[in-house]
Amino acid sequence: MDRPTEIIVVPHTHWDREWYEPFQRFRLRLVALLDEVFDRMAHDERQRFTLDGQLAAVDDYLEVRPERREQVVALVRAGRLAVGPWQILLDEFLCSGENIVRNLERGLARSAALGGAMPVGYLPDMFGHVAQMPQLLAGAGLAHACVFRGVPDRVRSHAFAWQAPDGTTVRTEYLPGGYGNAAGLMDDRRLVTRRATDLAERLRGWRPDGDDATPILAMYGADHAAPAPDAPDLLAAAGVDGVRLRLGTLAEYFTSQPTTVDGLPTVAGELRSHARANILPGVISVRAHLKQAMGRAERRVERYAEPLAALFHDPSVQRFLDMAWTRLIDASCHDSVTGCGCDETAEQVAARLAEADQLGRAVCDLVGARLAGAVPRDGHLLFNPTPAARTALVRLDVEAPGDGAIGLAGADGRVAPAQVLDRARTLLADDLVPAAELPAVLARVHGRELYGQEITAWSVSPDDATLTFEVARHGDPTFDVEDVRLALAAAAGADRWRVRIVAAPRLTVAALVEVPALGLAAVRPVALPSDGPAARTDAATPEPGATATPTPVTVDGRAVDNGLLRVEVTEDGTLRLSTPDGLSVDGVARIVDGGDVGDSYNYAPPAADELVDKPRAVRTAVVHDGPVVAVLDVVREYRWPVGADVDAGSRRVDRETVTVTTRVELRAGEPFARLRLNFDNRCDDHRVRLHLPLPAAARTSYAEGQFAVVERGLTAEGGGGEVPLPTFPASGFVAAGGAKGSLAVLLTQPTEYELTDSGRELAVTVLRAIGMLSRNRHALRDEPAGPQLPTPLAQCRGERSVELAVLPFRGDWDSAGVLAAAEAYRHELLGFPGTGDPSAGLPTPVTGLTVDGEGVALTSLRDRDGRVEARMVATRDTSAVIGAGRGVRGAWRADLVGRPGESLPVGGDGLVRLPLRAWEIATVQLDLAGPG
Repeated sequence: MDRPTEIIVVPHTHWDREWYEPFQRFRLRLVALLDEVFDRMAHDERQRFTLDGQLAAVDDYLEVRPERREQVVALVRAGRLAVGPWQILLDEFLCSGENIVRNLERGLARSAALGGAMPVGYLPDMFGHVAQMPQLLAGAGLAHACVFRGVPDRVRSHAFAWQAPDGTTVRTEYLPGGYGNAAGLMDDRRLVTRRATDLAERLRGWRPDGDDATPILAMYGADHAAPAPDAPDLLAAAGVDGVRLRLGTLAEYFTSQPTTVDGLPTVAGELRSHARANILPGVISVRAHLKQAMGRAERRVERYAEPLAALFHDPSVQRFLDMAWTRLIDASCHDSVTGCGCDETAEQVAARLAEADQLGRAVCDLVGARLAGAVPRDGHLLFNPTPAARTALVRLDVEAPGDGAIGLAGADGRVAPAQVLDRARTLLADDLVPAAELPAVLARVHGRELYGQEITAWSVSPDDATLTFEVARHGDPTFDVEDVRLALAAAAGADRWRVRIVAAPRLTVAALVEVPALGLAAVRPVALPSDGPAARTDAATPEPGATATPTPVTVDGRAVDNGLLRVEVTEDGTLRLSTPDGLSVDGVARIVDGGDVGDSYNYAPPAADELVDKPRAVRTAVVHDGPVVAVLDVVREYRWPVGADVDAGSRRVDRETVTVTTRVELRAGEPFARLRLNFDNRCDDHRVRLHLPLPAAARTSYAEGQFAVVERGLTAEGGGGEVPLPTFPASGFVAAGGAKGSLAVLLTQPTEYELTDSGRELAVTVLRAIGMLSRNRHALRDEPAGPQLPTPLAQCRGERSVELAVLPFRGDWDSAGVLAAAEAYRHELLGFPGTGDPSAGLPTPVTGLTVDGEGVALTSLRDRDGRVEARMVATRDTSAVIGAGRGVRGAWRADLVGRPGESLPVGGDGLVRLPLRAWEIATVQLDLAGPG
């Protein structure tokens, strides 16, 4: 007799924490649903429930129902309620790799506190999956993944081996039909047997031939829905020949599955196929300001705040960092940072990201202020967030040390010539005031503060009835406003007084300063001899004793040149890039505006689209002319259609004048040009892209994202209900080209790109303005992706800005140092004003941590219970060499969630050498010597 087919029916809900309604309105529904489910489970031991793989739903519920905590713990421990392993179900492409790690780490820890996490990487509704997810799951101790979207057509069975770029594989369950493939099973008690028979027949087809022993997984649930209250009875009464139906959790199903991947088909890398389901790629570009805010906040916390606190030992700020990560993880939700929710949801996400950024900045300020106490108050302390010593540009606001040229002097006496970018006003007030109003004038003085600065000196001149205050950043601690009152009383007689407030001359300067790896260096402004070459702003050679500088940046008409790259502005406002080895690219930064009658999930051009790419007027202005940094503003005026007629399938006839300013910045020593686009968006229903012709036609592109650089072609696999447009995400850079040369675009946030014109151009989306959450009728998608709700704020009206950099290069991206260039572009030096004794000398530079090795990139550095924990990824088989200015007393490998493993030897030179395979994500914990 044949063994009956066993189907494990998993009651669950897919819970969108916020989406077409904002968070708190969805939470009301969550509480009502879980109240009902938990009441049933209390009275029926047969009931099972899987809570969507995310602890956020549990936390949100228990905040309202804290009295239910013990019941939840009991259900989890009994194996009847499956929770975790994620804190929240994220969008994997729109947050950093480290954000993914912290999400998983927090979810596992919170699940453990409730009785244990579901031991599977449940990823039911993400819009595609990143290449390194198998390694991330395995690194956290999870042997299984479970996915729906993005699986390629060649997967024909319910299980496959998913392989990360480093070779790590996890056994992965595919959900045919999605996370609700058994959603309607018990809607009508009269039809349960028929529907169960159909379900069994449908799902049997996904089992390999001859595999009758393995249970079949049926996901009985849907968005925001509870299972039938009498589900156990209905299943028990369903008589299906040759089929055994039973309720279970997702965890119970996976305990029945082997962990081996032997004999399974292998799928390598990211899952972004449209073959079996929509992956809704338009979420990458809608509400671009949310993606910018995410990138900005993640950098602030990951690469500035946490390393500062860890290396210079300030545990008092840990709670601030925890709060920042709470907001970053919450914002990563797949209906949050994606921008595919209602306007209220988008506003809440923006607020969370702003708070995360503020918390990161607060930590930097707290730690930096403590460290800056050792720096004289006319100086600045600089922090380098990268793990190698670097000479980089810093912009500082300083008090002018004289009337001529200035430089920034380091502790060793070497001077970096500085370029003056701006001069602050010195005369802050010059008013005639009736004598009777002088008390009101003095009331403006608070202690020694006046107009945001401090009083350094004052004078009362009876002869011409003038009261003068001199102010600066730091004032005279002996100042007392009562002395001024007495002096004015003694000088009484004039009916009107002249009141002047004069500030010490302040300058904004730029200079190239050397700072140790993840370390600190202090500088202070000094006057340079007026007759030396460094006194001239066009100096090519620093004066004797000055820091050696790269070739100065020069401006010649509409061209800037730093010896590594020449950028010329052509008549139409596009750029010509040239390198000393003869590589030249024309037409860079062409702006193309086209219609978009899609929605927050999918782009859709009007049937009769109109592209606008030629400006009506172009002008160029020199903002800074070198020698440290040169800046040109390219101002282009366009006439864009005001909107689109969705029903007619065309753009409107009416036009708006839109001025796009492209700021081109070239710094000494950098092989790339920094671009910043600014414009006031006055139009609706359109997409704006920046086009960059390539030196040679490309067949593939390379995009850096979450611990990996992914190669993609010119097309995408389709078949799942939407037109497979080859628009892809990139976070750190995207590069493409051929034997004649390549071009890389360096990025500060997740961005959408596409290779167009048969691989001859790279198009980067700057703005996608749409007015609907989802459209019931969409030209490029078969069915709605959500409710048809207006989202007027997603038109992104008002001032918009985008920053990126362009790097022409030869060879492949790895050997050309594109990853290192992207790291330098994203991570500027951070400065703190000194607050110490003005007569003291500058402290000597301090090295924090060094991470050397070809192809090794540091991704995070933080404190872990008194140890410094560093995470890194290798682009090739290599070794990381790790050292610290304080010295290393001990080192250990750790897994992805911080559990220490094997001890690593510390060499006689104080360095730790760590062999790494290509694309391995490694976590190392270090016991550093001495105080921070």
